[in-house]
Amino acid sequence: MLQSPKTAERRFQLVLIKPSHYGEDGYVIRWWRSIIPSNSLAAVYGIAAECAEAKALGPDTQIDIDAMDETNTRIDVDGLVKRFADNNNFGMVALVGVQSNQYPRALDLARQFRAAGIQVAMGGFHVSGCLAMLDGHAVDLDACRDLGVSMFTGEAEGRFDTILSDAAQGRLQPLYDYMNDLPGIEGTPAPFLPKRYVERTVGHSTSFDAGRGCPYQCSFCTIINVQGRKSRYRSADDVERLVRLNWEQGIHKFFITDDNFARNREWESIFDRLIKLREEDGIPLGLMIQVDTLCHKIDGFVEKAKRAGVTRVFIGLENVNPDNLIAAKKRQNKITEYRKMLLAWKAQGIITLAGYILGFPADTPETIRRDIRILQEELPLDIIEFFNLTPLPGSEDHKVLWQKGVDMDADLNAYDLHHVVTDHGKMSRDEWLAIYYEAWRLYYTPEHMKTLLRRAAATGVPIASLVKLLVQFETTIRLEDVHPLESGILRLRHPSERRPGLARENPLVFWPRFAWDTVRTHVLFGLAIARATFWAVRIARDPEAKNYSDTALTPVTDEDDALDLYTKTTGGSEAVAHSKKVAELTGHG
Repeated sequence: MLQSPKTAERRFQLVLIKPSHYGEDGYVIRWWRSIIPSNSLAAVYGIAAECAEAKALGPDTQIDIDAMDETNTRIDVDGLVKRFADNNNFGMVALVGVQSNQYPRALDLARQFRAAGIQVAMGGFHVSGCLAMLDGHAVDLDACRDLGVSMFTGEAEGRFDTILSDAAQGRLQPLYDYMNDLPGIEGTPAPFLPKRYVERTVGHSTSFDAGRGCPYQCSFCTIINVQGRKSRYRSADDVERLVRLNWEQGIHKFFITDDNFARNREWESIFDRLIKLREEDGIPLGLMIQVDTLCHKIDGFVEKAKRAGVTRVFIGLENVNPDNLIAAKKRQNKITEYRKMLLAWKAQGIITLAGYILGFPADTPETIRRDIRILQEELPLDIIEFFNLTPLPGSEDHKVLWQKGVDMDADLNAYDLHHVVTDHGKMSRDEWLAIYYEAWRLYYTPEHMKTLLRRAAATGVPIASLVKLLVQFETTIRLEDVHPLESGILRLRHPSERRPGLARENPLVFWPRFAWDTVRTHVLFGLAIARATFWAVRIARDPEAKNYSDTALTPVTDEDDALDLYTKTTGGSEAVAHSKKVAELTGHG
């Protein structure tokens, strides 16, 4: 589709880069195979490919597209500069999907390209969120202006040909602001990446968004201020087209990136179509979706998710303390529904992953330790992903703190939900960071991982898949000091990728240490795999494995009121009383 005839007079170079960010040692976080596919990169590639096919720059101009996810690809700046020079710098570099923690790295890349006279545009949550919520100059946006980098806010569907045309004429505008004109996405180009890019992810998985926008008001979230609170959807026909397009190149695993697929009004038609593709057309779909804590109340949702190919579901649990949830405007989360919801997924043999945020106003090290024990003993969750409450630029939390002049870390590289970037009312920053690291150790103990494997064997959750996740989440913080969602297989570093301002290391020192660290890390990683596999085999072979039960797996009854989830958490008793009152008034249990 993107090959040009030999007679084409001009070749416009379009290089799409999804930046990574810097690790604790100052080197770019990059892997041989990364875990999470970039939907931003896939979405922009799909749009650009349609522009190329439509000859958006005229019949005599071919658009050559390359896509690079820096979490799994080394950005050879010198090589790219030469490529542009060979084409008279006819083209542009687009830094796509740039989040706040990736903004410093994006600027460092842009600086090198601009020094070579190459046009650069930047879009993503940082630029869009800051311009939507702040004064247009806050949070280092002037750095883009100083470098001559064009900023793009909003979404590219129906607008990208304008950007390409301006770039082809050498007159990119300083700002393309579409935040107040978010497009419909039905019938638009499908998010798509050719197989050579998808193969750089673990399991050869890719992604797509079936919908954008979220109706809720969580104060820590940037989604609602970038994608809007009015939801927009792809149709079942759109989803089938993108599935078939990927299946033609052997790709059948997808992460559906909707912040809350359960609130996608097209969920049922999409699931029905995916069920048909699996059961009648034989496409072996494997899906991961994100949902809220009330999804089990939607008739047929959980059951159809299983038939559609959902193997993993991420739930924005966030916290078990109702007072914390209210403080964050996460009112849609009802702790009285947590066990019912999780048991519904367990009944389908689907792995559950939950986000859990540390640093809400009522949190202390002691309450966090208590709540982790409650999570372990009373909720049938598989994987917990801990995050620090972070005032991300583009969120209401950040805007409030910024307007009040509250001290926040000036280094955007730290805004990755893994670091502590502001003060807390009941903990020092050091205490907060310490309990964050401790939380991982407390949850992923050998004894609890064995419990999770026993629950998997009893409920039909794929035990081999759970082993992989347990090892990933138990080892990544300990061995690599990066969040598991930023992890991958075989951490890669290069002397040229160290953050400007930090000393370049002597290659005679760098490479031997890199080799030693790689061998040491992977020996420890291998031991962790062997240990978890040994547990899993023993548990799976136990004749009584199917009969295992504990408090978390016990069906919900009126006696649940005595659980620590309701009696020990802040606001738990009030939540139970409110739930009973609502049930009494509505006649629904």
